[in-house]
Amino acid sequence: MPDEERKLVGRVLRASTVGFDCGTHSSQIDRQHDFGALVKAPVANSPGLWVYGLIFAVEIESDELVTELVMAEGVHINTLLDQRNNRMVPVTIRVLSVGFSDHGYIVHSLPPRPPLSLSDVESCSTEEVRAFNHSADYLRLVLNASEVPSDDLLATALRYAMWTFPEEQRQDFMVRAGRHISRLLSGDLKRLSHVLALMRP
Repeated sequence: MPDEERKLVGRVLRASTVGFDCGTHSSQIDRQHDFGALVKAPVANSPGLWVYGLIFAVEIESDELVTELVMAEGVHINTLLDQRNNRMVPVTIRVLSVGFSDHGYIVHSLPPRPPLSLSDVESCSTEEVRAFNHSADYLRLVLNASEVPSDDLLATALRYAMWTFPEEQRQDFMVRAGRHISRLLSGDLKRLSHVLALMRP
C-alpha cells in the first residue's frame, strides 16, 4: 500500500508527452519505486499542472567496479555490502504517462507538455491514488502502450490502487475495473482472460 507521505522518487532525466525517465541512486530504492506505482511530476512551465505516470521499469546501472566484482572469486561480504549501500549506483526509473491534473482536475489523457529535466518526481499519496482511480479511463492508455509490459503493468497498477481503498470497497473497485477492461478488450478474448487472471489479488 502506498505511504501517506509523498516522497521524492527521483529527478527527470528525459521526457516526452508519452512518458519520462527519472534518476536516483540505489540507496534510495524502496516501495515507492515499485513496478506499477503511481507517480507525478510538474508539467513544464505550467504552475498547477502535473503529469501522472505509472512506473513500468526500474533499471540499475552497471559500472566497471560492479563488473569486476561479479567476475571476482572470494569477494568479502563487507566489500559487497559497501558496494550496495555506500556507493552511489545510478538507477533509472521509466514512467508511462497516463494522465494529468490541472489545478486538481484530473484528465485521463496524455499531458499537453512533458516535465522539464531535473524536475522532482514524487510518489502519489493514498488520496491521490484513489482520486486518480475514481475513473478507469486511463486503462486504455496502458493497454495501447507500446514497448511496455502493458498487461502486467495494468494488473499491477490496479492491485496497487486497490489497497488504497477501504477494505469494504476493494472488491467493488476491482469488479468495476474488470468490467471496463472487458469492454476495451471485447475483441480479444484471449488477452482479456490473461489480464483478468493477472488482476486477481
